[in-house]
Amino acid sequence: MCGIAGFIDFNKKSSEDDLQKMTDVLHYRGPDDSGYFFSPSEHSQIGLGHRRLSILDLSPLGHQPMHFEHLHIVFNGEVYNFAEIREELIKEGYSFTSDSDTEVILKSFHCWGIKAVDKYNGMFAFSIYDEKTQKITLVRDRSGVKPLYWYHKDNLILFSSELKSFHQHPAFEKAINTDALAQFLNYKYVPEPHCIFQHCRKLGAGHYLEIDLATGETHELTYWNVLHAYNKPVLKISEQEAIEELDSLMLSAFNYRMVADVPVGIFLSGGYDSSLVTGMLQTHRTEQLKTYTIGFHEKGFDEAPYAKQVAQHLGTDHTEYYCTQDEAKAILPGLANLYDEPFADSSAIPTVLVSQLARKEVTVSLSADGGDELFAGYEKHSRVLDYHKRFASKPAALRNTASSLMGLINPDYIPVLNKTQNFSTKYDKLRQILGSKDILDVLKITSQEFSELDLKRLFKDMPKTAPNNFDLQHAFNDHPDDLGKMLAIDYKTYMLDDILTKVDRATMSVSLEGREPLLDYRLIEYIARLPSNMKYRDGVKKYLLKEITHRYLPREIMDRPKMGFGVPMTEWFRDELKVYFTHYLTEERLDKAGIFNTAEIIGLRDRYLAGARENSQKLWSLLMFEMWYEQWME
Repeated sequence: MCGIAGFIDFNKKSSEDDLQKMTDVLHYRGPDDSGYFFSPSEHSQIGLGHRRLSILDLSPLGHQPMHFEHLHIVFNGEVYNFAEIREELIKEGYSFTSDSDTEVILKSFHCWGIKAVDKYNGMFAFSIYDEKTQKITLVRDRSGVKPLYWYHKDNLILFSSELKSFHQHPAFEKAINTDALAQFLNYKYVPEPHCIFQHCRKLGAGHYLEIDLATGETHELTYWNVLHAYNKPVLKISEQEAIEELDSLMLSAFNYRMVADVPVGIFLSGGYDSSLVTGMLQTHRTEQLKTYTIGFHEKGFDEAPYAKQVAQHLGTDHTEYYCTQDEAKAILPGLANLYDEPFADSSAIPTVLVSQLARKEVTVSLSADGGDELFAGYEKHSRVLDYHKRFASKPAALRNTASSLMGLINPDYIPVLNKTQNFSTKYDKLRQILGSKDILDVLKITSQEFSELDLKRLFKDMPKTAPNNFDLQHAFNDHPDDLGKMLAIDYKTYMLDDILTKVDRATMSVSLEGREPLLDYRLIEYIARLPSNMKYRDGVKKYLLKEITHRYLPREIMDRPKMGFGVPMTEWFRDELKVYFTHYLTEERLDKAGIFNTAEIIGLRDRYLAGARENSQKLWSLLMFEMWYEQWME
């Protein structure tokens, strides 16, 4: 795990000092080593920078940038099957001087070009410069576990693992993309491919970007798309056959992610996903695994006792730590620097804490994300199916007419009902759902924190909303059913831009490599083709995943209501942490930014502090933006 940064400057005004600053601001992603490659070429200046966290081959032979003939690479991540690919390359006549996966990637590109990416099983983001073809290629892994941003303006291209590198280049223009800001407020994250800054994008998961140094042209292309897996025919197999195949695939995927030359641990929440990963690995190993859990003193948020029960049953070396308001208060001021794009998932706080806890003993930790997206584990899946079933049965003309009529009425003036908590938002979302075209419209609307009416009131000038990965109805064929479509979109939105972003920044903040065992692409492609009733059956979410888990842990330990990895935000912000609302959400600060209608936010803040519980997430998102604005724009 590492951090990468670089530039292609067709104006030839960048310097080696610019490159070093862009790279070294990522020092915590790679504290073990650093390296820089600066090459003025005929058409441009090329800069490649790297910060190294040593995981495989701890020797200097793994130093980057790494070079082979006309190729130069900076690489972040892991290719877990590098040993098998290396054997293929040896048969092709290649030899190796290190035991690193970076050398395998470099020489596989030399042998097969971009087609080599199809062979990689892992999490990665890298840049490779080919002096012979005068092209630079940026590549991101299939699930988007590893981040990669790029900026393009005035003949300058910047790229990095994190946006903070761009601020170190003197030509970077930090102008806010208000459309991306509106999307952040809706989803708690800025969805791919958008970025909070203008002229900046996230490289798509499963994508690569080719930059032609002779012409300056850029082309973003797809080498893998999860939708292709969902568009394949559903497998006609029995439940037992599916369990056996999944058990085998999971064991292979989990074992791959245990390979390291440093200590490895597991984040154990006590829920099904992390318990499955821990149970399967501990059952097939003689050494005692290290597991880590964060708990809360507030009722309804504490899964630590369940995690302890799982750990005791499996016999892991378990460590737990209870998060208090004081710890949250200590972490909160640093979130804007850590998540250098506005990010409002409050579970970032315990994720940072559990990363700090694990880093005291290990350098790699497994995080069992993806189970809910692959096996339909969220409450919203059943809720959206119910909404769609209820409304889709009504004639479209009737629904559209009702939606239009609702749009003519200001919900604030509806007697009695306007005193209901969050009534205006609920009313406008119902209006939107009535006018929805399909189930993905309903998923998108219900995934948004603010309604269309809310945003119109919030912004001085309402931005136009560009399409994002929720808007992919056209990309499906007749094979996936409604649940399959929702899971595919969840994979490309919430999991990618919220969950994986949260874990990457939290783990990297303490130089800890986070690995995702459930996001092996072989698992994803297989699960996508399973019948939906093996995922969600008779009200039971994650049905098949639970059946496999019960092979390793008894039902009496695991069968309980899903809790989720949340924090007692409402309680905290009415107590010691409410000072953040009164400090950041002020008329002076809001007027200074000049983006929002100040009175609207002050009203939200005051109603919340007076006891209106429904505004907690809205205000948390606004607070996170204002803290980000202070850090990066002032």
